[in-house]
Amino acid sequence: MVERGDAAPLLRWAEGPAVSPPQAPELRAGGRGWAGSGGPAGEPRGAPEVLLQPGRLQLRDVEEDQVVAVFVVTFDPRSGNMVEWCLPQDIDLEGVEFKSMASGSHKIQSDFIYFRKGPFFGLACFANMPVESELERGARMKSVGILSPSYTLLYRYMHFLENQVRHQLETPGHYSHLAAFYEDKKGVLHAGPGRGGSLPPVYWLPSIHRYMYPEMKITHPAGCMSQFIKFFGEQILILWKFALLRKRILIFSPPPVGVVCYRVYCCCCLANVSLPGIGGTIPESKPFFYVNVADIDSLEVEVSYVACTTEKIFEEKRELYDVYVDNQNVRTHHERLQPLLKLNSADREKFRRLNEQRQMLLYSQEVEGDYNPCEEDLFVLFFLEQNNRIFQTLMEVSASQDKTLTAEHARGMGLDPQGDRSFLMDLLEAYGIDVMLVIDNPCCP
Repeated sequence: MVERGDAAPLLRWAEGPAVSPPQAPELRAGGRGWAGSGGPAGEPRGAPEVLLQPGRLQLRDVEEDQVVAVFVVTFDPRSGNMVEWCLPQDIDLEGVEFKSMASGSHKIQSDFIYFRKGPFFGLACFANMPVESELERGARMKSVGILSPSYTLLYRYMHFLENQVRHQLETPGHYSHLAAFYEDKKGVLHAGPGRGGSLPPVYWLPSIHRYMYPEMKITHPAGCMSQFIKFFGEQILILWKFALLRKRILIFSPPPVGVVCYRVYCCCCLANVSLPGIGGTIPESKPFFYVNVADIDSLEVEVSYVACTTEKIFEEKRELYDVYVDNQNVRTHHERLQPLLKLNSADREKFRRLNEQRQMLLYSQEVEGDYNPCEEDLFVLFFLEQNNRIFQTLMEVSASQDKTLTAEHARGMGLDPQGDRSFLMDLLEAYGIDVMLVIDNPCCP
């Protein structure tokens, strides 16, 4: 069995019954098509909604495919990063020149970057080409990107953006393919606050019962979740607790940043809950993807997010994050959160079960040729079921007469009564669940 790592090309279509296989692209522009940029004729172009039923997933389209901007960013040796071209011409792209070309990108040949810009999400493909030009100091660097109200559909345009950034490097100043693409894919912007309207809705990480799950399989390369597990090992259980508590999680890594954007997404997937009535008083788990110093002001007002950066200066700005992840080192400067950094027996048991289920799945795939469900299915559903079990128990205890949460309840939720005591207390406070924790603190007489 051949595994594909984080750097594998993005899949634009999922295997299996959830999504139909691609057909020959019908739209071409000057010989350079955007195959996979939308569904074949007659196929729905929205993002599928998922309805969980015993043993199966059902899909329903709930989101329209739309691009609200397309742009080209270049590095000028005299002026630095700058937007050289965009459509529409009046859209606010301030800061996009830094979001779409990560700090340190001059050291690599290519990359892709997910990011947030105001109410939109962006995807940009970066490339670096050596040139014999003193004016350009021997290297030409550009990014070609798009903005959309939702990141779940951005994967459709990855191949097109990769081709176009190479085209821009080889023949600078020729934008006809990008202009034709925008005319075909452009969405209708809502009127802004100053024009008697409101900004378009921001689609954060979609809940499992909305439209996240099938999109995940085709938004990221095969093996993305597997690589996430292998990279962090047992520490994914530490990240799981912080994600469920909606803490501000910042992941540092030098370029390339595309693989780290995947880790942001995987981290958010740890916190899915499909039970009704859960999380009404707690902020959504927001994947901000790549951030830089230009985002400091906006991050200062956020109470929950998961993001990544290539800029080491963030490490010193502790007021911006609760959890800092440097390579595989997960740490927090909050004394109250320190107990959550320690793995306990229940954490190790969950990790053992996850790996056991993965091995059984891989065996059935290799021996029986059954690729449904896939490894991504298993990962998401494993943590979804774990989270649902916790909150189902907490809600039942909250509805009981004595509202007493015991060590037996904790074990029934798959938690360590002693090792997860601090986590449980934080969870009850964060979600506003009214129960009385009667598990003794081993540190106290």
